[in-house]
Amino acid sequence: MNQEIISTPITQRNLVAYLRSPIAIRERCQELFAMVLEGNSSYFTCNLDRLGKVADYVIDVMHAEYPDLHIPFHSRWRHFEAGGIERLKDFDRALAHLKPTEKAVAKLDLAILSILLDAGAGSSWVYYEESTGSSFKRSEGLAIASLHMFCQGSFSSDRHQIYCVDARKLQALGESELATGFQVSSENYLVGFSGRLKLLQKLGRVLLSKPEMFGATNPRPGNLVHYLSSKVKNNKLAAASILEALLEGFSDIWPGRLQFDGVNLGDVWSHRSIEDDGFVPFHKLSQWLTYSLLEPLQELGWEITGLDDLTGLPEYRNGGLCIDLGLIEVKRPNVLRSPHPVSSEVIVEWRALTVVMLDRIAAKIREKLDMTSQELPLVKILQGGTWLAGRKIASELRTGGIPPIQIESDGTVF
Repeated sequence: MNQEIISTPITQRNLVAYLRSPIAIRERCQELFAMVLEGNSSYFTCNLDRLGKVADYVIDVMHAEYPDLHIPFHSRWRHFEAGGIERLKDFDRALAHLKPTEKAVAKLDLAILSILLDAGAGSSWVYYEESTGSSFKRSEGLAIASLHMFCQGSFSSDRHQIYCVDARKLQALGESELATGFQVSSENYLVGFSGRLKLLQKLGRVLLSKPEMFGATNPRPGNLVHYLSSKVKNNKLAAASILEALLEGFSDIWPGRLQFDGVNLGDVWSHRSIEDDGFVPFHKLSQWLTYSLLEPLQELGWEITGLDDLTGLPEYRNGGLCIDLGLIEVKRPNVLRSPHPVSSEVIVEWRALTVVMLDRIAAKIREKLDMTSQELPLVKILQGGTWLAGRKIASELRTGGIPPIQIESDGTVF
């Protein structure tokens, strides 16, 4: 991705379409980055002299995890095999009787469902996998819990078609059923549990409202495959087109978000330093979801283009890496002492700086490894990579590996 941001007057664009684009994410984050460099932030400074050190740290993590640098995409599919257990082989065998498109629909059902449940779990929740006798926390635990529930037919209203997520079942999904599947109790607290349940129930209603994207009869999120097929040209599909479809299809599921002209903007927040409308888009979960749909779509023989048009993910592992290694510096110690709402300017700035820094870290890593963006796209650097490095340094610095800045989560953002 060319790091030079070329701005077009906002009056020449449809604002909602613009805010749903990776271009907008980078432009608005760059505005806040410039503000920080000018010394006008109340919360952060940036020490770009640390960029080389951060790149070296990430490269060490990459070599330790992937010695040959054959790195897969940063996607939900990696979490399904946590603990080195090849659960996906069993999953693929279970889907072997399906036609290629039906298999892709089932895989998108799982990926979309699982990622919508992937907001931060907190430090105390644990999922125990009876079949392996292993316990998993955070993203890996959420992934494995959702995989087992999916394979048991917990999100399907048709007992003859269990590998399915459908609108009818999502709307009827009860608290006790989801709590049982995720082993949630007063002793095993999952942050934002009620928010996750409401999100799935809302998803069921949204699926019904968009038959052109998800099907007319008991629609499924995985039916997005059919919608995306219309965007394929010469067997190629742009990554940005996948993100655009996800944001168009799922924008109405997000609770309590900013709106423009009656449209729910999703993972878009406000900052007083952004001129005109003040909006700063991130679309973290939607981009994470886009990355996670790449492999099932490639299995259809589609070539995904423009991978680096998408941005790095502005979440607490990538952002924590930048703070813990001194690339982003906190001006006031009280920023680290108490949790902040997702909508607060301190969190908006932190996430914006993370997007900008991930591009710069990626460029520095490629420079040091003498690799191109085609050989090492951002989605592989995230996997190899910055996310793992953020988790590693957090575990070295703080008990429980908590991020340096605490966030008040409702279970629908991080």
